[in-house]
Amino acid sequence: MLLIHLFEALLFIVCFLLGSIPWGVIISRVFYRRDIRESGSGNIGSTNALRTLGKRGGAAVFLLDFGKGLLATALGLAVANWLQGALFDGVPGAQLVGYSMYLSGDEALTAGAATIQRTCTVAAFMAATLGHIFTPWLKFKGGKGIAVAVGALFITFGPLGALVEIAIFAAVVALTRYVSAGSLAAACACPFIALFVFWGHPLSVAACLVTAVVVIWAHRGNIKRLANGTERKLGQKAV
Repeated sequence: MLLIHLFEALLFIVCFLLGSIPWGVIISRVFYRRDIRESGSGNIGSTNALRTLGKRGGAAVFLLDFGKGLLATALGLAVANWLQGALFDGVPGAQLVGYSMYLSGDEALTAGAATIQRTCTVAAFMAATLGHIFTPWLKFKGGKGIAVAVGALFITFGPLGALVEIAIFAAVVALTRYVSAGSLAAACACPFIALFVFWGHPLSVAACLVTAVVVIWAHRGNIKRLANGTERKLGQKAV
């Protein structure tokens, strides 16, 4: 049990650091000879990159942020698979190091493996998203976590859950023309989707809820501008 928690903690740290890579700043400085934080909203994410760097720059930042979320949860899945092989192979069901102790045989093995996989992918999702928002390379002032979170959710929730999130985002943006409104709607939906995907596993749902709340908090400036009617709509250039 202690070994599992140790690997989960190490996974969280690695995924936090992976999520903390500020691709918006890197792309803007290396290819555009400017700092994205000095233009538009000052955010390092793909929406501000689209407004300040253009379509190619915005697409590059989105894909790299999306990719680091996907990579983080893929790493979580790989760690879970390794732990399953290292700890569960040949172990009787009633002795699965604290997992599923009230089951036996194949049932316990399956339940224990599912628990580790769920824990590792949720931890990776949470860590990568928080790493993006609180990147230590920029004095803990990063992006808002949407692209990274969606990339991570393709493994954490599975493709269907992630596509539901994207559909909610796209529908709200299409109706309002506000990217931030779509992002907030997707963040609000996250714990409810987690409740369905992780039914009966409150800690996983709680981790998704905390992550969603932090993402919403990161949009506090957008919320204020939406309330004041000063938020930029999709397609408006940064000043």
